[in-house]
Amino acid sequence: MRRRAFVLWIATSVAGLAACRDEATPTPLAESSPVTTPPEPSPLPTPAVAPTATPGAAAATPAPTATPERAMLVSLYFLRDEKLAAVRRPIAPTPRVGTAALTELLAGPTDQEANWGFTTEIPGGTQLRDLAIADGVATVDLSSDFARGGGSFSMRARVAQVVFTLTQFSSVQAVRFLIDGRPVSAIGGEGVVVDPPPGRAAFEDLLPLIFVETPGPGETVTSPLRVTGTANTFEATFMVRLSTVDGAVLYERSAMATSGSGTRGAFDLMVPFEVSQPVDGTLRLWEYSARDGSEVNVVEIPVRLAP
Repeated sequence: MRRRAFVLWIATSVAGLAACRDEATPTPLAESSPVTTPPEPSPLPTPAVAPTATPGAAAATPAPTATPERAMLVSLYFLRDEKLAAVRRPIAPTPRVGTAALTELLAGPTDQEANWGFTTEIPGGTQLRDLAIADGVATVDLSSDFARGGGSFSMRARVAQVVFTLTQFSSVQAVRFLIDGRPVSAIGGEGVVVDPPPGRAAFEDLLPLIFVETPGPGETVTSPLRVTGTANTFEATFMVRLSTVDGAVLYERSAMATSGSGTRGAFDLMVPFEVSQPVDGTLRLWEYSARDGSEVNVVEIPVRLAP
C-alpha cells in the first residue's frame, strides 16, 4: 500500500508540474512575421472611456458585450503648435495593436481633435503596407506617399509621429523604415536620416518642455486623475491645476519631474478631485518664468470629470 501511494504521489506531482509549465508558456501575439515580442501599451492597456466629444466612427467606443474583453486606449502622436502632442483613442482588442495604432495615426486627426489644435504632417493617402516587431525594433513599411512633399520640418515631424506612436509599446525602442517594401536610410528630398533606426531621443527638439502623455484630450476621468509625461523645466519644477470649465479650482500644486534644467525627466502624478456630477474640466500644466514670473510652457487638456 505504501509503494502504491508513493507511486500515485509521484504521478500527481509530475502532472502538476506539467500543468504549471503549460500555464507559464506565453501565447505569442504576432504583428507579422518575424514578431517575437507582443507589443503592449505602456502604461496601457487601459479600459476605454468615451471622449467628451465623439471623434468619429473610427474611434467610437464599441458597445459593451458579454465577453470579458474591453476596448483599450492607444496613444497617437500628432502636432500642436508645431510640437508633438498625444491624443488617445479606443480600439477593439487585437493582437495587432501596433497595426491598429498606426492605422489610426495615418487617418489623421478627427474633426474634434482638429478643433483642439491637432494637426499632422503625414500626407493623406499614406498606406501601411506591413509592420513587424523583433528585438526591440519595429520595421514599418509605408507607401511612397509618406515621403511626398514638405520641407525639413515636415519630414522630421512625420517620422517622429510614427516613431512616438510605435515606441509607446514596451516591445519597441526604435523604428526601421521601408518605403514600398524597400529599406531606406533617409526620408524625402530633405534627407531625414532613419538609419540607424531612430528612437524617441532623436526628436527632443520636437517635444514641448512639458509633454503630457496621459490623460488625452476629451477623456472621461475619475479621481484620482493620473497624469504622466516628461518635462525639461527649470529645476524640474512645474505647476498643475485641475479646474472646471466655469473656473472652480479643484486642485493646484507644484510638481517635479525626475530631472530638469536641460535634461528631460519623467513624471507620474495622482491628482485627487471631487465633483458631485459629471462636468467638463481643464487640466493645466505650466512653469513660472525665472525672468519675470509669468506663466510659460503652458499645456491645457480638456477632460470630462466624473464622480
